[in-house]
Amino acid sequence: MELRSYQWEVITPALEGKNVIIWLPTGAGKTRAAMYVAMRHLQIVPNAKVAMIVNKVHLVQQHYSKEFQPHLKDKYKIIPISGDTDEKGFFAHVVKVNDVVICTAQILYNSLQNPSEEKHVELTDFTLLIIDECHHTHKDAIYNKVMQIYLKKKLKHERNLPQILGLTASPGTGGASSFEDAVDHILQICANLDTWKIMSAKVSIEDLESKARQPVKQYDLVPERAVDPFGDKLKSLMKIIHEYLGENDFITTDFGTQAYEQKVVEMERQGAVKADRKKRTCAVHLRKYNDALFIHDTVRMQDAYEFLDMFYTEEKFIRESDDPIDVFLCQLFNDNNDYLLELSRDQNNENPNLKRLEEILKEHFQSSQGSRGIIFTRTRQSTHSLHNWITSNSTLKERNIKSAPLTGAGFSNQTKHMTQNQQQDVIKNFDKGSLNLLISTSIGEEGLDIPECNIVVRYGLMTNEIAMMQARGRARAEDSCYSFLAKSGGKESRRERTNEFLEDLMKRAIEHVQNIPEREYNKKGRKDSGHQRTPGTPHLLKKGKYQHHNQRMWRKERFLKWAK
Repeated sequence: MELRSYQWEVITPALEGKNVIIWLPTGAGKTRAAMYVAMRHLQIVPNAKVAMIVNKVHLVQQHYSKEFQPHLKDKYKIIPISGDTDEKGFFAHVVKVNDVVICTAQILYNSLQNPSEEKHVELTDFTLLIIDECHHTHKDAIYNKVMQIYLKKKLKHERNLPQILGLTASPGTGGASSFEDAVDHILQICANLDTWKIMSAKVSIEDLESKARQPVKQYDLVPERAVDPFGDKLKSLMKIIHEYLGENDFITTDFGTQAYEQKVVEMERQGAVKADRKKRTCAVHLRKYNDALFIHDTVRMQDAYEFLDMFYTEEKFIRESDDPIDVFLCQLFNDNNDYLLELSRDQNNENPNLKRLEEILKEHFQSSQGSRGIIFTRTRQSTHSLHNWITSNSTLKERNIKSAPLTGAGFSNQTKHMTQNQQQDVIKNFDKGSLNLLISTSIGEEGLDIPECNIVVRYGLMTNEIAMMQARGRARAEDSCYSFLAKSGGKESRRERTNEFLEDLMKRAIEHVQNIPEREYNKKGRKDSGHQRTPGTPHLLKKGKYQHHNQRMWRKERFLKWAK
């Protein structure tokens, strides 16, 4: 096993037993570096036991099969445990008989909290804890719950706590808009992870840049439809439903937005609480119309029509019901069904974003040899709709584009979920080349081991700087391109510009934290806010055993307030 120079640079303090965060771009080999630290740890530390925790189920098997099992299987016992494995019920026993455990953070936390002696584990059972995608260690996230147990034990001066190794490609800014707040966010993550230092490539920056290439970024901004009779008709039907509810003055400009979706969800909740069946039922239907507007705005009018038509076709109890609410809502759609179908077939008013997407794909799939791409989109429904559009597009067929949707394993009220095996099959086929284009939800942004791509398209997305950086990191092939495709003048493009500013802010904040003198870093957090924090007490290897530095322990209640 070989490491690159920048990997050696970032793991050096961890090899000395110190708590660190490794900050490297997507595709730069953070997991490989962490696995090497784990291997050296197992070789040197007496009675060593390593746990790697992840925040997504599919990462358990990925880290096990791609890194830990191939390199450590000859000398150490390694086991992956997730909600899909039988061993989760015997976690405490599994910990005892294995050297390395790779599991979801939730499984570890459940065992830490389990009062049963047979099923309980302690953090002191481990000597090294690796936290994947550690930027999620904040607020009420499961990583932070695990680390709060660690910090409470440390405040009680408990010995033999595990060394902490965090991995991240993008710590983010935590919603900060100023340099001071961004620095505070980075310090907060450091406090939550008891970190000695954030490690990134400094000396070996050229080696890192040669490995983690940055793609050319382009903004593909498309004007809105000149006229939109199909969308206008959907909105008029939604307005009729509001009038039926007695809300004649309801503002219609929100239709087709996330803000409206939140209003409808709240309406449905109020209807359930107050046993108002009319409000609850109308809210369900309004949400379907709003989902159809989302689809209409993202893919084809045909897809939006079919989504609504399927809803009313499958709701047999509504069609067969004598309840006047059901009768009204069903009849409203049926009376306008033929007209909606006719409007959805008018190619003159089709989504202009699709035309631009077709041009991008044609440009980057000119040759049948070696081209790979990912389209990131917001919903599972749009991944399937885009896949259907691509497979039915004769021009794209000529480019030998072989696409597949990639979505999450959790259940959804919109579309059927993918199982972990289905996800792994899609990625495996993409890896070997039988697929060359993925249409993915956010699941493809973070963590998954996806081969480098020539083209990455963020299709009408409005997310934070972390998601932008994660998605962009998938475009690592030589001369690769990262396209942001959205409506010109829309919220999405403004947010993308903001994300670029926040990425720069994050980098400056991290560099500032890295350069804070150790004494000041140890005391950071007291000034102005009154919060107290203790950055990671480093561990030192001495005669094969861990020895802790004697450092001042701040008052308990203030430290915990900061750590939360």
